[in-house]
Amino acid sequence: MRVLVLGSGVIGVTTAWYLSQAGHEVTVVDRQAGPALETSFANAAQISPGYSAPWAAPSIPVKAMKWLLMRHAPLIVRPRLDMAMVRWTIAMLRNCTHDRYALNKSRMVRLAEYSRDQIDLLRRETGITYDGRQQGTLQLFRTEKQLADVHKDVDVLKAAGVPCEVLDHAGCIAAEPGLAASDVDFVGGLRLPHDETGDCFLFTNALAKLAAERGVVFHTATEIQSITMTDGRATGAMTSKGAMTADLVILALGSYSPMMAKPLGLDLPVYPVKGYSITAKIVNEDRAPVSTVMDESYKVAITRLGDRIRVGGMAELSGYNNTLPALRRETLAHSVGSLFPGGGDLAGASYWSGLRPMTPDGTPVIGATKVPGLYLNTGHGTLGWTMACGSARVLADMVDGKAPEIETRDLSLNRYGAWAGAFAPGYS
Repeated sequence: MRVLVLGSGVIGVTTAWYLSQAGHEVTVVDRQAGPALETSFANAAQISPGYSAPWAAPSIPVKAMKWLLMRHAPLIVRPRLDMAMVRWTIAMLRNCTHDRYALNKSRMVRLAEYSRDQIDLLRRETGITYDGRQQGTLQLFRTEKQLADVHKDVDVLKAAGVPCEVLDHAGCIAAEPGLAASDVDFVGGLRLPHDETGDCFLFTNALAKLAAERGVVFHTATEIQSITMTDGRATGAMTSKGAMTADLVILALGSYSPMMAKPLGLDLPVYPVKGYSITAKIVNEDRAPVSTVMDESYKVAITRLGDRIRVGGMAELSGYNNTLPALRRETLAHSVGSLFPGGGDLAGASYWSGLRPMTPDGTPVIGATKVPGLYLNTGHGTLGWTMACGSARVLADMVDGKAPEIETRDLSLNRYGAWAGAFAPGYS
């Protein structure tokens, strides 16, 4: 079949790869000059199945009130006259229960674990490189309460068969020796030995090159104006380079997917949640991270990328904007500077922001829609890099009419059956 993939971020490019591998004729369209130039460009660099969890957690409503008063807050809300933000926020808050958190986390871990297996297979089959490391993730706790609460996540991880270990202060330093230089009195951590790291931008571009060598056609610097319909079926897209036709259309435009879907009568539960990162050159190997340390207090990930340190995190509800406030940079620098002092050149670090496409329950929406010929692969939030290969592989199986290797019925848009007319998602 001729398949048109809208979007060339990590989700769009992996989707194109797996569809091409399945024998389809694939074309990718994106407004940017090349792959991975928006949300996939400078993300937190984690491939973290074990850390996959929804932001909608039972503790979030109370924490959010406290965070509003913090200088270095992990959550920032800029109120707007925006009904999409209001609806999304209310739906997210309705997911902040113990039962829904456990359900949503189990879905996310299932997909993320499968995705980690797929990228491992891809690496072995193609030899693709992207400053990757397979040395685990350490979730670091600065307070006793954070450490005490970790059992909730450990229970879900063990139920899913995900290896993990709770560490004390000394154990954290053994896993990440650079922490020995820190003056932070952290109390312990949760280590996830099977998690990975890597530069999403390098990966996406390397995979796009491999896909192009196998016949995938990329139309970059091409504005997507609308999805075209013929006799009630999606049959391509109108672009700045003219009409492009296909047998199937895959919508993988991240935070911009709702705009493209709305004219077709699809109301997607996806909203942009802004994140920030800095990237610094390593100046002292002994004080740099080995892999990824997740600073739980600030929701900031500190990741080793070759000779660089990537520091990414925070969640800001402020609509579609990519401004770079100085205070957000200060928060990232504060986190990495307190845990790995002198490890990186923070003064010379580059500064970036991106819009993560988040659903209220944290789980992406993948699969067919009520519009014949139109499939979705969007809504991955902070875990697009983690879930990309798995999401693309199951979507390719769906397109081929094959049963995916993992359960996917609860990943579809159907779980949000009441979204168009109500504030809360429906669960089935």
